[in-house]
Amino acid sequence: MSDDAPEPVRICAADELVDGGTAVRRAATFAGSDAVVFFVRYGGDAYGYLNRCAHMPMELDWVEGQFFESSGLYLMCATHGAIYEPDTGKCVGGPCRGGRLRALRVDERDTPEGRVVFWLPDGDLRPAPL
Repeated sequence: MSDDAPEPVRICAADELVDGGTAVRRAATFAGSDAVVFFVRYGGDAYGYLNRCAHMPMELDWVEGQFFESSGLYLMCATHGAIYEPDTGKCVGGPCRGGRLRALRVDERDTPEGRVVFWLPDGDLRPAPL
């Protein structure tokens, strides 16, 4: 790891993310501006994305932490109804069809405190300063 590469960021205990359930949100910076990232579980795996619709730069969740539509199979933008695959971030329905959410690097690993989800920041998407 290079000196300027950020350290992995602990997001939550792995069992806090439930398939198709409530996301964990974190403050971030994207290209120097305030942003929010979120982490969900789908198909047993943890995924993370910038909370910004590919259609318009607006947050997706309809209530804080609620990204899945009623079936629990897709992430949905509350503003214009764009539908995203939770495992790829690809828009498969709505105004940004073919667009994609900005994915985060996520690592789930065993630690002395149990299984934990980490965010591995990269590029111009970083944790917000404390």
